[in-house]
Amino acid sequence: MSANVLLTGGTGFVGKHLTDVLIDSGFSVSVLSRSTRKNTPSITYYRWNLKDNFIDNEAILKADYIIHLAGEGIVEKRWTKKRKKVILESRIKPIELIHTILKDNNKSLEAFISASAVGIYGAITRQEICLENTPPADDFLGTTCQKWEHAADQISLLGIRTVKIRTGIVLGKNEGFLKKIMPSFKAGFGTILGSGKQYLPWIHVEDLCHIYLKAIVDTEMQGAYNATITDNTTNATLSRMLAHLYGYTMWVPKIPAFLIKLFLGEMSVAVLEGQRVSSEKIQKTGFEFQYTDIETTLSHSLS
Repeated sequence: MSANVLLTGGTGFVGKHLTDVLIDSGFSVSVLSRSTRKNTPSITYYRWNLKDNFIDNEAILKADYIIHLAGEGIVEKRWTKKRKKVILESRIKPIELIHTILKDNNKSLEAFISASAVGIYGAITRQEICLENTPPADDFLGTTCQKWEHAADQISLLGIRTVKIRTGIVLGKNEGFLKKIMPSFKAGFGTILGSGKQYLPWIHVEDLCHIYLKAIVDTEMQGAYNATITDNTTNATLSRMLAHLYGYTMWVPKIPAFLIKLFLGEMSVAVLEGQRVSSEKIQKTGFEFQYTDIETTLSHSLS
């Protein structure tokens, strides 16, 4: 019988791609869903409801591996006090519920793998290249990621190998980050946000999914790993490339930072700031990125 991988957030952008990669690699896949879904020959769906602190125990007890991807979008809505709470709890509460079920049933796993984010290094633009041991920031993104990872660390205290994948901007064909910004560029109105000097640590969705697969099969992997390409891509770089790929030179002036702050409030730091992040640690495991050039990756993602 094939090993079972349970996904939270399995119906999202990354989750759908990861499900295909896992199935192609011979794993059976289970997905936690808030709505009732019909099982397929390859995927078994189980119900969960975070508001009611409910997860179908069978999903946890059946799993050999759990990959935690679920979490409310960081830039979907303004960061009100209520929204910040939703963002944090959507990442932490699933881990807490999983921990309780594992502990109460004396259930072990081959590995627990949790998403995290390069936001742990803070919303700031600087020349330093962040490593996994770079001190975390004390801003909203930094503290959210710290609490997210701390929750995952509680799983490791049960004697379960735990891996945390710190992800940057995920690129994919008409999906994720690109889906949000493509309409303006496609219409010929794309432009640079703020100074344009903010770095955009990025990764193609296929590479990200194969890092998760690597975390399953490589029993030496443990702890935090950055999952981004280490290059100098900035908002200005990406914006100009997108305009070029759509066949024009940007003519719309930069959107001033003060206007973005006016419309987005505190959340504006998520688009106005960004750091370079090192991928050296994951590469030392033997992992090889397939998408390393931003222009080629964008071209592939738009075709």
